[in-house]
Amino acid sequence: MTIEIIQPEGWAAPRGYSNGMLVPAGALTLYVGGQIAWDADQQIVGAGDFAEQFRQALANVVAVVRAAGGLPEHLVRLTIYVTSRADYLASLKQLGPAYRELMGKHYPVMACVQVAALVEEGAMVEIEGTAALPPAATSHGSDA
Repeated sequence: MTIEIIQPEGWAAPRGYSNGMLVPAGALTLYVGGQIAWDADQQIVGAGDFAEQFRQALANVVAVVRAAGGLPEHLVRLTIYVTSRADYLASLKQLGPAYRELMGKHYPVMACVQVAALVEEGAMVEIEGTAALPPAATSHGSDA
């Protein structure tokens, strides 16, 4: 299954995201709910450390995709909610290596939005996504 990156002619290439992704017919759509920086016991990881929280939240998104039989490169959209634009910008040098560790050089369409607060106390970042899985992908997660 090939997901096609869409780049309008004459536009400068975006850095760290894609402008569009075209998913082939027959792909399964997985919607990943907002993931924060908590571990399997729902304890916040990296209290006060934006980069560590970002890495854990993204790792949680990837874990959900893998549980459905997909891979990080099947993610076609990420929305990143941050409680502090300043913390996000100050952490960019640490975010790149964490991102590449989990996602490689795959850059889906993305939006980053500053919000007043997140529901969970101490959460600094929340990431949700959409993945396009090959038709052969099967869910290995629990039924909800």
